[in-house]
Amino acid sequence: MTPADQLTTGRPRPEVALTVQNLRVGFGAPSAEDAVRGVSFEVRAGECLAIVGESGSGKSVTARSILGLAGAGARVRADELTLAGESVLGLTEPAWRRRRGRDVGLVLQDALASLDPLRPIHREIGDSLRLHTRLDATERSRRVLEVLDAVGLPDPHLYAGRRSGELSGGQRQRALIAAALVLDPPLLVADEPTTALDVTVQAQVLTLLQRVRSEGTAIVLISHDLAVVSRIADRIVVMHDGRIVETGTTAEVLGNGRHSETRRMLAAVPVDKPRGARLAPATETRPAGPALVADRPAVPADPRNRATPAVPLVAPAAPPATPGAGLALEAVGLSKTFRGPHGTIHQAVDNVSFRLQRGSTLGIVGESGSGKTTTARLALALTAADAGEVRLLNEPWSTLPERDRRARRPLMGAVYQDVLASFDPRLNVREILQQAVTGPASAGRARGRRSSAARRGEAARVGSLLDEVGLASGLLERRPADLSGGQRQRVGIARALASRPQVLICDEPVSALDVSVQAQVLDLLDELQRELSLSLLFISHDLGVIQHVSDEVAVMHDGRIVETGTAAEVFTAPAHPYTRALLAAVPRLI
Repeated sequence: MTPADQLTTGRPRPEVALTVQNLRVGFGAPSAEDAVRGVSFEVRAGECLAIVGESGSGKSVTARSILGLAGAGARVRADELTLAGESVLGLTEPAWRRRRGRDVGLVLQDALASLDPLRPIHREIGDSLRLHTRLDATERSRRVLEVLDAVGLPDPHLYAGRRSGELSGGQRQRALIAAALVLDPPLLVADEPTTALDVTVQAQVLTLLQRVRSEGTAIVLISHDLAVVSRIADRIVVMHDGRIVETGTTAEVLGNGRHSETRRMLAAVPVDKPRGARLAPATETRPAGPALVADRPAVPADPRNRATPAVPLVAPAAPPATPGAGLALEAVGLSKTFRGPHGTIHQAVDNVSFRLQRGSTLGIVGESGSGKTTTARLALALTAADAGEVRLLNEPWSTLPERDRRARRPLMGAVYQDVLASFDPRLNVREILQQAVTGPASAGRARGRRSSAARRGEAARVGSLLDEVGLASGLLERRPADLSGGQRQRVGIARALASRPQVLICDEPVSALDVSVQAQVLDLLDELQRELSLSLLFISHDLGVIQHVSDEVAVMHDGRIVETGTAAEVFTAPAHPYTRALLAAVPRLI
């Protein structure tokens, strides 16, 4: 291995990179219950320890406490907390700044937010060398280029001068890893480093982390994705409610998990789970009950469940709409270009055609930049196509003037990835759903100008929407920022259902959720589809999710659909080389 290939400098490694004994972290009043309660583990040189758990389990608080970043109001106590053999308990912030980077590096999920958008990459990385070493400018520049080359960033001399906004997601994540490794710390803390990445870039980053580990760096990997963990971790710690509930080797925990939380997380992984199989326990989706909406026919189970799940989502009965019973949405020859910097032209969507049958799910999958989201916007007629058209329920849609589309817009709903950004932060849940029920203009009128009957009807419909998505009425007065990620996504789904749409377009609706909440939302969408006869256009970079939810699959690459077919056909006998490459990169449980 040449020096340019080497991620580390050969700096001596302590045998034990990190020791944590009885870590306790609290926030708020001293009487408040701790967020982390009695956590203990150690990580040795060249070892990867994964800390897994759902949102709120305490895993990220644990990781930040290791770095002295728990927060200004945090109370961090431990019997022992050592980095590279030296205690870090009670360190002042200036002392912590001297240790970060030198003894421990940090890689976060959101590289775009972590990197300064105003500075080129070489400045971002070089600052650590300037602050922590005595290297001169020439030596610092050489080390920056070496580490960028080692993490696999192409043409380091070229990319070192670019800012984070000029890099792809994978390139940004590599630059962030380079910044964490440039001082060659004995410990690397990676907090959800691949969650926002598509499957091929995720595979590249995991391979890079494996190299780091093989060269002697200890890694603490924080993740909710057990399939990712199975690829790189030597040992796993499972956290729940601030405590460690299970620990062991990767094979022991994933192959024979003993704790109910471990088993629940394993069951929630969608990879290779058949269409219609429940991912979350029934009580976590919503209470069982009658059909959700009285004025819409219930749509029971259908033969799409080719493999019968152990716990079916709904009782089997007559099938809903079958292929040939009608099209919910059809795209013919869609193309869209965008003008980039310096007059460059980017072909985002190139002659894309697809058909969504009524009552079924069409999954569109591809890497970041493949054209998925632009296709969704074209389908919603939020972006005008350069060529081609979209038809809704066998009638013109995208070619209509907006004033003519407006009356038909209730037929189509949308659920987005960043649902928090799509809400008005000033409104509470009641107001968000009321606005969706009545329309912005009506919602803005003074309450006293509507009749009592109208107000009662709106309140009843808002309550019905909460019931449909399994949320308690006690959440009505909360604002979006006060809800958990899963609760916010359920409110987003409720808002999309307010107009009783027949087509629901879901653009990465679960990619920001942990595996347990993702399972609940996927189960919920499946139930709603059956009961409301919804047709779903489901867009994701996660092949495991697409395989689980889809009847038909379209694979996008460079703005084109390169392969279509039933989910079984595409995932068991992929015809296109790009599809085969995607499937080969999917991490699976051991």
